Amino acid sequence: MIVRLGYVAMAIDLKNCSPSKTITFSRFETIEDKEVQLYKLKKLTEENLNNTRRILLYNKAHDIQVYRITSKLVPLVTHQGVLEWDYTKEFNDMYKSISSIIKENNMRISAHPDHFTIISSPRDDVLKTALQDLVYHNNIMDSISLDEEIGKLVLHVGGKYDSKEKTKYRFIDNFASLPKKIRKRIILENDDKIYDIHDVLDICEELKIPMVLDIHHHWCNNRDDDIKDYIDRIFNTWNYETLIPVIHISSPRSEKNIRAHADDVDFEFFNEFIRKARKFDRDFDIMIEAKNKNLALFNLMAKIKNHPDYKVIDNASFEI
Repeated sequence: MIVRLGYVAMAIDLKNCSPSKTITFSRFETIEDKEVQLYKLKKLTEENLNNTRRILLYNKAHDIQVYRITSKLVPLVTHQGVLEWDYTKEFNDMYKSISSIIKENNMRISAHPDHFTIISSPRDDVLKTALQDLVYHNNIMDSISLDEEIGKLVLHVGGKYDSKEKTKYRFIDNFASLPKKIRKRIILENDDKIYDIHDVLDICEELKIPMVLDIHHHWCNNRDDDIKDYIDRIFNTWNYETLIPVIHISSPRSEKNIRAHADDVDFEFFNEFIRKARKFDRDFDIMIEAKNKNLALFNLMAKIKNHPDYKVIDNASFEI
């Protein structure tokens, strides 16, 4: 069983390398000249894309093949009242450069649209906003030449609204109304408060879309069941996909703040899951969602290297 580790958005030891530089809408509104407004948006986007390229080169140097790009590459892109402009054609060469690094190094790239991107809502305006955000993410994936088979978007089911069961059915109905290309990109994750493994598996198996298992979320939101009883079913939702399964891992920050992410991944928390997954002997990827980002990955790998059950492959992957 081979496992690759990845992280989210920011390589925090790279200086001046945020891929999420932005401007507040209130500040944007104070710029009266439309040309200056557009210049500001373009400049920030250019910096974000350049920093994303720097991070990918950093990942290459450290054998990291699993990475989640920020959803904030283009500032205010879906905000009402902001100038519309072609953020893909404008930086075509930069997107191509990013794509080359990804393809040449067999990197797995995903994105996680923000919490307001909810397709289970009973409100038409919320659905409209969600679709706009999904179109934006799809455009970014297209620009870096990641088709719907490999450029995936992670979503949650959403709020409870009238009831969990009604919302699950509404998610299924609204999902069917999305453009086919976007439907093919969506993978669904269990959350830490409402929709647990059972709920998300119901939806994924009905829609035949992949499920992302979040171990920390399951720890917070479960039915007193053992996660090992569901690993095989969850991984099987990936059977007809190009990509292997991916899971998310983070550790609770404290006993009082169990839903918040700790700086690093607790090794015993991690190792307990690996022992359970090992019996299925299936390769998968892990997205680390710890506060220390890439450093949390390195800290976890340092502990893996010192454990006799693990065979280290490189700086970010192992066999067990």
